[in-house]
Amino acid sequence: MTHRILVVEDDDGIALPLVRTLEREGYDVDRVATGGDGLDRAAQGDIDLVLLDLGLPDMDGLDTCRRLRSGGYASGIMILTARGGELDRVVGLDVGADDYLGKPFALAELLARTRALLRRTLRPAGEGTAAAPDPADEAGLRVDVQGRRVWVDDTEVALTSKEFDLLALLESERSTVLTRERLMDEVWDENWFGSTKTLDVTMGRLRQKLEDADAPVRIVTVRGVGFRLESS
Repeated sequence: MTHRILVVEDDDGIALPLVRTLEREGYDVDRVATGGDGLDRAAQGDIDLVLLDLGLPDMDGLDTCRRLRSGGYASGIMILTARGGELDRVVGLDVGADDYLGKPFALAELLARTRALLRRTLRPAGEGTAAAPDPADEAGLRVDVQGRRVWVDDTEVALTSKEFDLLALLESERSTVLTRERLMDEVWDENWFGSTKTLDVTMGRLRQKLEDADAPVRIVTVRGVGFRLESS
C-alpha cells in the first residue's frame, strides 16, 4: 500500500527537497502552500499524514491544525516549524497535532517520525468499512481495535491516532494503573524526542472528548504514577 502525504509549506526551499525525499522513500506526496488549500485537499480524503508548517501566508498553522481536526481529519499531523518554544509545542499538541519537529531538522529524523506516525495511524485495508454497532446490541463504550474506531452507545467518537492508542491501552487493562513510562513507551516509540508533557496534553484531550460524549468511563490520574480507566 502506498501512503499519501500532504505537505503544507509555503517555502519552496524547504518544501521541494522535502517532497523529493519523501517521493524517493516511495510515498505519494501532494504539496500546497497555504492553510486554506491544505484544508481543501485534506477534505477530499485519502491523506494519511499531514506535514504542516506553522508560518503560512493565509492563516496560522495552529488554526489550520485545529480546523483539520474539527473538520473530521483523524489521521496523523506533524507540525514543522521554526518556533522552538515549549509553549508553542504544547499549544500545537493541544489543538490536535501528533508530533512536532523544529526547523532546521535532519531528513533522517523526519523520515523516522513519518514512519512511526503512519504505523500508528493507518488501518489495514478493509477495516475502515466497519459498520457502526447496532444500538440494540451495544451499550456504553466500545473500542474497536482492529478498525481503530470508538463508540459511546451508537455514536462514534472522533479521536486522533494518539488519543485512540491511549484509550485502547487503558481499556485493555481497565481499572489497572498504567504508568506514565509504559504509556510513553507503547504510544510514543523510540523516535519520540519530545517532553512527557505531550502525554498530559493528549490525555487531557481524550478525557474531554469522553466527557463530551457522556462516556460511562473516566480517566483517573494517579499522582506520581500514571493513569487508569474506570467505569463512572
